[in-house]
Amino acid sequence: MTAIPENQSSNLRVPEVMKAIDPEQPGGPEVLVLVDRPVPKPGQGEVLVKVAAAGVNRPEVMQRQGKYPPPPGAPSILGMEISGTIVAVGEGVGDEQIGQLVCALISGGAYAEYAVAPFGQCLPVPEALTMVEAAAMPETLFTVWTNLFERAYAMEGDTVLVHGGTSGIGTMAIGLCNVFGIDIIVTAGSKAKCEAALSLGATHAIDYKSEDFVERVKEITGGKGVAAVLDMVGGDYVPRNLQCLAEDGRHVSIAVMGGATATVPLFEIMRRRLTLTGSTLRPRDTAFKSLVADELSRTVWPHVEAGKLKPVIDRTFAFADAPAAHTRMEAGDHVGKIVLTME
Repeated sequence: MTAIPENQSSNLRVPEVMKAIDPEQPGGPEVLVLVDRPVPKPGQGEVLVKVAAAGVNRPEVMQRQGKYPPPPGAPSILGMEISGTIVAVGEGVGDEQIGQLVCALISGGAYAEYAVAPFGQCLPVPEALTMVEAAAMPETLFTVWTNLFERAYAMEGDTVLVHGGTSGIGTMAIGLCNVFGIDIIVTAGSKAKCEAALSLGATHAIDYKSEDFVERVKEITGGKGVAAVLDMVGGDYVPRNLQCLAEDGRHVSIAVMGGATATVPLFEIMRRRLTLTGSTLRPRDTAFKSLVADELSRTVWPHVEAGKLKPVIDRTFAFADAPAAHTRMEAGDHVGKIVLTME
């Protein structure tokens, strides 16, 4: 680890031990208790961040439940996105980075007072964002960008369908589509959530509990269909999503909350030249995520710096109140991101 310059070390004071949330066994929200853990050391190309805030995400709930183990080599400490201050650097990262405010996508370790992040996956926190907002950006931004914009090729003038319109993913998709001139139809589970999505900038919002989203999409698009679908449900939603696609449309799966298998009409896929694809972000390597961060810094971050793109914050919880944060996530009543604050 590169030593902290003497003129800064007295100000930063990195301890040997930190508080973290690192459940020994799967369970309910009550297993999210603070424990002592060694402060991690940054390796080659990494930085140590004093965490200001950490986003709460669905995969962390699943990991806590024992349904989503961390990828090989990732910390068992929960959490995939942080904001904070760089307090130490590993080999290959200059000392001038110490003291910089960053947000980062990480493979684990965010629910802690200190976390290690690959420097290539860090983005600077501009004045337009609070540290809470910065912590709520990386996971959803990386996910929506790589899937809706890179895999589904969404572009200005398109109309797209995104399920879970008031989730962290859905609200980020709304924000990005507004920035890049894309009409976005979202689904949500109540009239109130549909109204919330519309207030955030969704072009149309469909209450999937009281309306047939396939028929509504056809009605909204004049029978043409949408250029792309971003789906986190899976199961029987997949064939229904395909009915929503225009010719040459793209279907991207990012989660399977409603089922991991689906029966699809192959001849329809052939006849209308549809593309079915999908991805998972967390297991991807540092090189890939660093490339995404670099692309985001060039294409999206100027809009963030200008205050044109911000995450929607549902609620913040103190670090020790992580059980309440997970309880709210599981209840499904949130609109936007839930964030833990470390101060």
